[in-house]
Amino acid sequence: MLSKLSGSLAKGRGVATTTRLTLAAHRAYSAAAVDSANGTSSSGSVHGAFHRALNATAPRTDWTRDEIASIYNTPLIDLTHASGTLHRRFHSPGAVQMCTLMNIKTGGCSEDCSYCAQSSRYQTGLKATKLSTVDSVLAAARVARDNGSTRFCMGAAWRDMRGRKSSLRNIKAMVEGVHALGLESCVTLGMLDEAQAKELKDAGLTAYNHNVDTSREHYPKVISTRSYDERLQTISNVRDAGIKVCTGGILGLGEKPEDHVGLLHTVATMPSHPESFPVNTLVPIEGTPLFKSTRIAFDAVLRTIATARLVMPTAIIRIAAGRVDMSEEKQVLCFMAGANAVFTGEKMLTTACSGWEEDLAMFKRWGLYPMKAHVEPVLRKTEELFQVDTSLLANVPTGAHDGTSATV
Repeated sequence: MLSKLSGSLAKGRGVATTTRLTLAAHRAYSAAAVDSANGTSSSGSVHGAFHRALNATAPRTDWTRDEIASIYNTPLIDLTHASGTLHRRFHSPGAVQMCTLMNIKTGGCSEDCSYCAQSSRYQTGLKATKLSTVDSVLAAARVARDNGSTRFCMGAAWRDMRGRKSSLRNIKAMVEGVHALGLESCVTLGMLDEAQAKELKDAGLTAYNHNVDTSREHYPKVISTRSYDERLQTISNVRDAGIKVCTGGILGLGEKPEDHVGLLHTVATMPSHPESFPVNTLVPIEGTPLFKSTRIAFDAVLRTIATARLVMPTAIIRIAAGRVDMSEEKQVLCFMAGANAVFTGEKMLTTACSGWEEDLAMFKRWGLYPMKAHVEPVLRKTEELFQVDTSLLANVPTGAHDGTSATV
């Protein structure tokens, strides 16, 4: 196939034809390389999953665990090439959403999540606070917007929203205020029932975050006070209310590679893919049971992001907690593999976070740009795959894009 494509290129049929054939050659090479590595043809039911994912033109939710495992275990050089190729089919490759997360109620949570500083069961030195005022939250949202963030997320350390009618009323006012600023809004408040989800939808909430954290098998080793199915029920309530689902996981909880596969299988086989998939890496916090855990290797993070892109082509993949410990080059590898959102600002709940100026400077160096709010993934034409869509550009501080490349 490659020789035929090379012959066609030699005839000089113009830039558009060259681009299409080059992309076809890349896809053919990657699929062939993976099939060769696995000793199978791309038509095989399991190993053919890589080939089918690479050539997808729409999401699918009927993945088997074995199919996802075969993709996850693809040689990393081919896996990231394929995920980057598919990413360009549905997303502008230079667009990265900047999100800011504010802790609107800190500490005092009754859950026993073994990674979390906000659990009341652990001595972490964190002081519990009451719910922030609406005015203080909206002031923080304005700062985030003025620095380039287009999604403002609000987190409260609660198990659930039962008996919190006054708090829910204030949070709805926060959501309405964030919406009025032209920002996407996201909250994470613990478990929600159907009625509470509908109230948040009516207030204009864009998305609700409720991570599943890890695979179903590994989950009991991390948390005992909330079941995996309770998490899935909250996600179902959110989806049924018409709110976008944000759900992902934390890497580095003592899990094995097959648990990354299990995590991906859980979210990729939901009735519809989550709008966004946050990838966190454990930030060990003294006083929590996982404080002395071994840090997750970066190749596992990159492999998870690339696989997520291949099995959920339209989702926004968010590099979340732990990014502050990644070098700039590692972050860019994640963007090349399909990640297209970051959390930025002063802090991320209780952990450190890269700042706006630092991220905008990184974007400028690598030809990236902040994504505006409310961007929906679309199937792009072949000739658009290596073009920047300037209509996606968010408002950012003056001069932030001076010298930014027009192509990537």
